[in-house]
Amino acid sequence: MRGHVLIVANHVSWLDIFILNAQQPARFIAKAELARLPMIGRLCRNTGTLFIERERRRDTHTVNRNTVEALTRGDLVAVFPEGTTSDGTRLLKFHSSLLQPIVDAHGVVQPIAVRYLTPADDYSDAPAFVGDLTIVGSLWRITGERRLVAELTILPQLSAVERTRRELSNAAAAAIQTVLASPRRATEPDRRGGRRVSPQ
Repeated sequence: MRGHVLIVANHVSWLDIFILNAQQPARFIAKAELARLPMIGRLCRNTGTLFIERERRRDTHTVNRNTVEALTRGDLVAVFPEGTTSDGTRLLKFHSSLLQPIVDAHGVVQPIAVRYLTPADDYSDAPAFVGDLTIVGSLWRITGERRLVAELTILPQLSAVERTRRELSNAAAAAIQTVLASPRRATEPDRRGGRRVSPQ
């Protein structure tokens, strides 16, 4: 993927950042609480993550401005418009304000659906970072799995030219929800580099 691209994905776990970065290096916009997590915070900072204090409206404007600058420089930026994690079986409401930078940069939105499966293609809730689960508990659940499949479905891009952030948000959400609702992966796994990538 070239510059002027905003990756939009559903959010299941802190693991999403590293899974997406393994496929396509990008700068992420993430809530500031993630920066304060031991070990995970440091890893996120090392990937150039832009942290946002969601409770502070002024901080949102600052991050949006910095994001536009990053996009126009050619950086790829990724956001999780749900603003929080889900169990991965359904999509939570998208916050369209996080898509404003790509409208201002006149770029494109790249929707990507993230799913975690067992080797038998069954849904796996091991990576889901929801409820009162701690980071230690999350690591324990993930490393306790004998094998875990991370599936990325790369959907058609959406031009941000002459579209509002709400239109883009709704279109990206609908595309991702279609993947999450499907019972099985779209294609056979791409074995190159040990990764599974499902283009659509």
